[in-house]
Amino acid sequence: MLKRLLTLGWLIFSTAAMAEPSDSALSEWQETIRQRAQSLADAPYSPPSRALPQASQSLDYDTYRQIRFDPERAYWRDDSLFSIQLFHSGYLFPHPVALNLVEDKDATLLAFDPDDFIYEGNAAELSTSDLQGAGHAGFRLHYPLNTSDYQDEFAVFLGASYFRLIGRDQVYGLSTRGLAIDTALAGDEEFPSFREFWLFTPEADDTAVHIMALLDGPSLSGAYHFRLEPGHQTQIDVDAMLYAREDVTKLGIAPLTSMFAYGDISRNRPDDVRPRVHDSDGLLLETGRGEWIWRPLNNPRRVRVSAFLDTNPRGFGLMQREQAFDHYLDAEAQYHRRPSHWVTPRDNWGAGHVELVELPTPDETHDNIVAYWVSETPLRAGETRHLRYQTQTRHQAPTAPLLAQVIRTRQGSAAVPGEANSQSAGQRQWVVDFAGGELARLTVDQPVKLRLETLNPDTLAFETFSSDTQNTQDTQEGPVTLAQINALPDKTWRATFRVQPSAIPVDVRLALTLRGNVISETWSYVIDPLVEHGDEDA
Repeated sequence: MLKRLLTLGWLIFSTAAMAEPSDSALSEWQETIRQRAQSLADAPYSPPSRALPQASQSLDYDTYRQIRFDPERAYWRDDSLFSIQLFHSGYLFPHPVALNLVEDKDATLLAFDPDDFIYEGNAAELSTSDLQGAGHAGFRLHYPLNTSDYQDEFAVFLGASYFRLIGRDQVYGLSTRGLAIDTALAGDEEFPSFREFWLFTPEADDTAVHIMALLDGPSLSGAYHFRLEPGHQTQIDVDAMLYAREDVTKLGIAPLTSMFAYGDISRNRPDDVRPRVHDSDGLLLETGRGEWIWRPLNNPRRVRVSAFLDTNPRGFGLMQREQAFDHYLDAEAQYHRRPSHWVTPRDNWGAGHVELVELPTPDETHDNIVAYWVSETPLRAGETRHLRYQTQTRHQAPTAPLLAQVIRTRQGSAAVPGEANSQSAGQRQWVVDFAGGELARLTVDQPVKLRLETLNPDTLAFETFSSDTQNTQDTQEGPVTLAQINALPDKTWRATFRVQPSAIPVDVRLALTLRGNVISETWSYVIDPLVEHGDEDA
């Protein structure tokens, strides 16, 4: 390690002499990178033009996977709890990024070195090829997360502005990224990229690490400061300054990207032994008013975009609530160990909406879920925007302690079994089960009521109905009928309702109340019009 650092022109200090960057030092670096971002935005956009060496241009998926960074050559491994391993360029990553290691006021560019990598199988011939200018695609961070004697990978920055995080005893699932631009619009989505990173050398016993990044894309540039702290719940604090080169039609802030192939809510399941396949099963929100909203995810038959209007949201995230192995039965993918991600704004974000995009996907190999915040105030050319928020991995979804959570959503035919020409054959039966919170201490004779709301498409206002265990609310004039709530033997309470055939989507919200007080989060879903079998959601 010492020889390699000297050959790169490093000045070597003892561990005792290495100081974690002070707030003032970080501020100076942040200002320098912001000035570079501003200069980029003041000039016309210039896409990455660096060409890879010929040997790296034709790598396929299997060959790229046979290139591994040599862990014995990991940076920081001898001097810190953290270590860095690098990714080779090529395959889906044709544009190298610049990586700098920072100590105090000095930054050293990490030059590409083929000796850092192990080339196996079909990639073995690269070890003797001319890789001049190959560069690095990204990096990953390691830390003794699960045991004290092994540095586990807990974060990876690779591709455009994507990065992934895991906490203790988790495996990678959903991703986050710097920004989402023009997602789910008629035109092409824009994917700005991190062009350069600065990784600040930690002290021997530091439990957090600082990274800065320069982002650029056709519409804007940005300067990012990340503070990563691995642990049971790994968290990343984000401080970003954006500089608009052009008007941005839709700016998605703190975007999360995930996958939902099928699950409890799905009608049209594939021929698969696994009962569920998803990285996330719902969107959770805490609004500025303090309401908790749960929206189950689905694999739609067409693109579906939902907006949750709010002012100064307190948090949102994509959750993986189902965490039992027998809910997935997949020993390889281990969907039961996939993390949830929760975003907490550090400033008031004003008026806007959390947007959920659900895309149709044929299988689990494609991400098809995106969630982010969209401000009511657009970002115009020449303007800047400062963003501060934290993203945290979660094992359990955050919630208010006394609120019951949705633990299950299912749907099925409302036809009466064995009854020919059943009058309810064209209807759908919906079941929403709640548990936890105050429900855990209630007896079955408590006057729990179901508050159900449906959106009136003419007035765009929600109409509210209420029913309890002694009363079935039948809204015969609307698409939702037979709404009721019943206690189950295991301290679970079940809300049920039927949906009549409808030519338009039915927007439903429901929650449980006790003597006028809300005692559960709000279940929210948009039910698509009933269709012929084979054309429904997954």
